Amino acid sequence: MRRALLTALACSAASCALAAPAQAGTVTELGDFKDVPFPPADCPGQPNTSDCQSIAQVSGFQVQVGKHSVPFKIRKPGYVIAFTLRMSKPNPDQVNFFKTTYGSTPEVRLDVIRQVGKSSAKEYKLLKQTQAFKLQSYFGSTQSYALHTPFRVHKDDIIALTVPTWLPAFAHSLPSDNAWRTSHTGSECAATTPPSAAQEKVGSTKVYGCFYRGARVLYSVTFVPDAQVTNTAAAR
Repeated sequence: MRRALLTALACSAASCALAAPAQAGTVTELGDFKDVPFPPADCPGQPNTSDCQSIAQVSGFQVQVGKHSVPFKIRKPGYVIAFTLRMSKPNPDQVNFFKTTYGSTPEVRLDVIRQVGKSSAKEYKLLKQTQAFKLQSYFGSTQSYALHTPFRVHKDDIIALTVPTWLPAFAHSLPSDNAWRTSHTGSECAATTPPSAAQEKVGSTKVYGCFYRGARVLYSVTFVPDAQVTNTAAAR
């Protein structure tokens, strides 16, 4: 995937480098699969512009992409250093609707969450969260965003997104082996405009009670696992 890497760090020299964690392993892009590449984002929608959907005022993560189950679950310790969004380009009427309904500034936060309690309860604790990234200048493109400070993550952590307002990085009407889970619950799952359920307090727990098939959140996460020792004699 060709991407432009955006960082909020200022560069005073002719070039700048993003510091990588020490003793890093092979870089992996979670959620980016050759056998099931990103589909086109919804908006503006063809031929019917009412097909335009966005993620709004919620936290969530992808549960399944094709044969890949829980693709944003960490399998070994390491660092998350960046994330990528494929964003649609809503037309002016659609942008006006989203701004009027959900907030004037489309933005997103990257989360580290972990399931707590009984697995059937679907309750997750927010461990870490980035600042809000403002997005409208990048509509209609695929962009990567560097974390100011890499997130240290551990086995069974899940990398999710929180959308305080709205985010047009979404595709629906996909095969049923695409599915995601959100922080809405109960009757909110079928509501046209459910109340805000964005999880934004680090340390809080929240039930992610809504599960949707046939849809995909268009994000991936750049993960660097800890390096694996291959020379045990030198490591002593």
